[in-house]
Amino acid sequence: MMRDEWVAWLEPVRTLATEASARILEIYATAFGVTAKEDHSPLTAADLAAHHAIVAGLQRLTPDLPILSEESAAIPFAERSRWRRFWLVDPLDGTKEFIQRNGQFTVNIALIEEHEPVLGVVRVPVTGLCYFAARGCGAFREDPGQPPQAIKVKSLQPNGPVRIVGSRSHGGPGLQKFATALGAHVLVTIGSSLKFCQVAEGAADVYPRLGPTSEWDTAAAQAIVEAAGGRVVSAETGEPLRYNTRESLLNPYFIAYGDTSRDWLACVPREG
Repeated sequence: MMRDEWVAWLEPVRTLATEASARILEIYATAFGVTAKEDHSPLTAADLAAHHAIVAGLQRLTPDLPILSEESAAIPFAERSRWRRFWLVDPLDGTKEFIQRNGQFTVNIALIEEHEPVLGVVRVPVTGLCYFAARGCGAFREDPGQPPQAIKVKSLQPNGPVRIVGSRSHGGPGLQKFATALGAHVLVTIGSSLKFCQVAEGAADVYPRLGPTSEWDTAAAQAIVEAAGGRVVSAETGEPLRYNTRESLLNPYFIAYGDTSRDWLACVPREG
């Protein structure tokens, strides 16, 4: 029954991501201003416009389900801890990319069931490219004007370099140490949750994130990677990322990868 609901919700959620993208692009075309949130991260009118569009749409679609968005994150854990099923939203993932006007930002919408992401939609406002997935139903890439195409992670090339995708704005020394430990590699940097999608569609082998992220940054894309046959795991324990399990909404450092035959965690730099 849950799987039927997930499939039924995919199309309206994709429509919501499209609506949010339109709100973002309206502001992207202007001389928008930038303010700072309490954590000093940037905030634009586009973040808020997308947030309001998505929240209103999800409330119409599933009025009984709570919604946790980056722009409404101050919900105490005492309340959140009772949630078994909820929507987790990043209305504009990659605000720094938005500000730099490089097009590498996304709209992310995920459904969480019992702490696990089971449905995910990631849409690129500038290009109209959309990735989406539901557990048990596969992962898909939809280009504008084209029917959706199933995507799968790829096995490592026997004699080729490992294809690493890393953060455009948050690389850091950990990424370089990880890459060096892998041996022969090619490193490409991209903004937002597009890094996960590169792994999901087999364009990259691994995405190490050895720096801070929040749960709304990863949930939708994790659902897509997992439905495509990959994994997104803690860089410390190797266990899949889980959601809304504690007061903090920060993720552990993590690795997203396609090929399970390699010990990716062995390349994670350790202190001491």
